[in-house]
Amino acid sequence: MPVTLDDIRAAARRIGGAVLHTACSRSQVLSRLTGAELFLKFENHQFTAAFKERGALNRLLALTEAERRRGVIAMSAGNHAQAVAYHAERLGIAATIVMPRHTPNVKVRNTRAFGADVRLEGETVAEAGDFAQRLAAERDLVFVHPYDDPAVIAGQGTTALEMLADVPDLDTLVVPVGGGGLIAGMAVAARSVNPAIEVIGVQTRRYPAVHQALAGLPVECGPATIADGIAVKRPGELTLPLIREWVREVVLVDEPDIERAVLQLLEIEKTVVEGAGAAGLAAVLADPERFRGRRVGLVLCGGNIDLLPLSSVIQRGLVRTKRVMRVRVGVPDVPGALADLTRLLADARANVIHIAHQRAFTDLSVRATEVEATVETLGEEHSQAVIRSLREAGYDCLLPDHEPHPREWRGR
Repeated sequence: MPVTLDDIRAAARRIGGAVLHTACSRSQVLSRLTGAELFLKFENHQFTAAFKERGALNRLLALTEAERRRGVIAMSAGNHAQAVAYHAERLGIAATIVMPRHTPNVKVRNTRAFGADVRLEGETVAEAGDFAQRLAAERDLVFVHPYDDPAVIAGQGTTALEMLADVPDLDTLVVPVGGGGLIAGMAVAARSVNPAIEVIGVQTRRYPAVHQALAGLPVECGPATIADGIAVKRPGELTLPLIREWVREVVLVDEPDIERAVLQLLEIEKTVVEGAGAAGLAAVLADPERFRGRRVGLVLCGGNIDLLPLSSVIQRGLVRTKRVMRVRVGVPDVPGALADLTRLLADARANVIHIAHQRAFTDLSVRATEVEATVETLGEEHSQAVIRSLREAGYDCLLPDHEPHPREWRGR
């Protein structure tokens, strides 16, 4: 076996003090919502906001003096890049990082801030990896793989040791899966300590490489996903056999599941996670019966998400939970008609965020105008009450996202 419990315990001793022992805390609200006892491992609180520091540092500390002088190179979509760059700078080792061209800006910026020579090459992690391997050979650099390396896997496995030290009676671990380094290390550690514990991996349905490989299917991935940290097309040659041996199953989640999990963690736990970091909670939310009554450990593996995608997740989440609603109505094209509509919305306790009206792109009478209002409500029940108020007042009210455009106006 390429990685053992002894390797992982040695890694824990080696990186201790340089990598944070993050909290593993019970979420009272999420536990109540899901019916499972959920314990969250806040790896997004690491200095570089991701678990990747564990494996990267363990690998760097294993370098010989001659290898340190040569310098290192890594390829990554972001979190491994930041981890290698940060700890290489601490240890006085020159680092070159190759990242895909479309890596989130926050990850590129942070990696450069640690002093690394950052190269943006390729459309995917795999293409960036091919370039990094060629550059490593040309410049005689030590290649630090993000997941397919025994020292990296052992370092990631320290996450499980900490979780079981803090919450010894966990019976399930739900772990995000990209190339498989985190789940491989965690599964070896957890099940070596407690053979009865169940380890479940989670991948996005858009990048199910490990799930497909375990089933003997051709690997087909894409398009883009919010969980870019686990958007990996090539499962590791070392990690895949470990996953096959130690992991119970790998489940798939959809993009809306991940977005909902990101929003709930932000709103309920007041913690920011990237898409990959929310994958474990997404799996529980998507199939609560699978986990009901169990003591489940979730790894919030990273918190590096750009503000624009995070803003979109928040806005889309408010729409899905009916706390933001668009409604379209026809009103007479006379003075005071718009004021009557906004007054009615105010009486219904709907906060108007945006309002617009137009006369050209509609089938309404030329004596009418179409008004579209975006309003903030308290949720689905309140949204329905607002719609009832409008219809009782005589407005022919439509929800543009769900109903067809009116062919005629039957409003006030």
